[in-house]
Amino acid sequence: MRVAINLLTDDPAHPSGAHWFWTRIIPEMAKRLTEDEELHLLVSPTMRPLHEGYGPGVHYITFPWSNERRWPRTLSEHLYAPVRLPRSKIDVFNTLLAPIVKPAPGLVAHIKTLHAYTTPGAIGLPARVYRRLSYPRTVRAADAIVINSQSLKSELLTYLDVDESKLRMITEGVDHERFRPGDPDEAWDHLRSRYGVDGPFVLFVSSLWQYKNCHGLIEAFAQAKPKLGDVRLVVVGAGRDEEYVRQLHELADRLGVSDDLIWIGPVTQAETVWFYRCAEAFAYPSFNETFGLPILESMATGCPVITSNVTAMPETAGDAALLVDPHSPESIADALIQACGPQQQRLRDLGFAHAAKFTWESTAEQTLQVYREVYANRRSR
Repeated sequence: MRVAINLLTDDPAHPSGAHWFWTRIIPEMAKRLTEDEELHLLVSPTMRPLHEGYGPGVHYITFPWSNERRWPRTLSEHLYAPVRLPRSKIDVFNTLLAPIVKPAPGLVAHIKTLHAYTTPGAIGLPARVYRRLSYPRTVRAADAIVINSQSLKSELLTYLDVDESKLRMITEGVDHERFRPGDPDEAWDHLRSRYGVDGPFVLFVSSLWQYKNCHGLIEAFAQAKPKLGDVRLVVVGAGRDEEYVRQLHELADRLGVSDDLIWIGPVTQAETVWFYRCAEAFAYPSFNETFGLPILESMATGCPVITSNVTAMPETAGDAALLVDPHSPESIADALIQACGPQQQRLRDLGFAHAAKFTWESTAEQTLQVYREVYANRRSR
């Protein structure tokens, strides 16, 4: 069985959550390959260095571009993949959106979000139109569709005419070697020396898209500030939408809390660990998530979590977080006060136990089984 995994939809210079997902499960799948199984990764020359060292069962198929050149990359998937993948005798192709011509006998669609429908403002118009044209064809062509939550399943059934029997729900995992409690003194020394963070804070980690609701958190923080004392708000994440970032700064100024906000900007996933270890609480009041992995990463370090009561977030958080109405700054403010005070230790204990249930080993095993299932079904036809 030869499985090709399309990694071209990420920009090597700005890795997304999907990139971190694959860097976690590919090595775990590689450990579980039998002698007659191989993984072939679709990479560009600039992306290949980010996917090295996976072991002898992992090979590479080089395409000219990844998502640093979105439209040439997209065109190459449609024109080159149907020619190149048969040369490597690929049996199963794992991708987000299917090429017009199916490049392998088996097709697994790995869908992590439906932002083109649920949060269209986060996507440029050309990409939004392309995705809306491609998703219906993809779900028809796919032999199996991997999703990460019941919430995403509901969205798929709402927006697309999808055969429910194709859906395979596989939750994501936590890198417990990285995301774990550590020496608080070491963590504080790191934050002080590298980022100038000194003193208690509430943490927000996310790219600054409007649907992530950093504006609602700033409003809530301003309301809760009289009861939070010297607690500040630390915002970690890339400013993807420059106009929205400008609006956030104006909001903080207008509410009189600009001096209590620390804007860190983008950091690597590894660096977020230091913030989780020191934060009084982690706030994730997004309007829409199909999984919400930072919820679990925060819990795994022992950081209390506040998150929204909509889409996949209650599903991911279970009973180990304070759930809020993301449209209500008052609801978020009350949760901030509780998480930084009387509920803090309870949330630490619940979150740590809950996050332990999610592992990349399990995610990898289940994903590999989907490939084997599709391969076996194709062989039997």
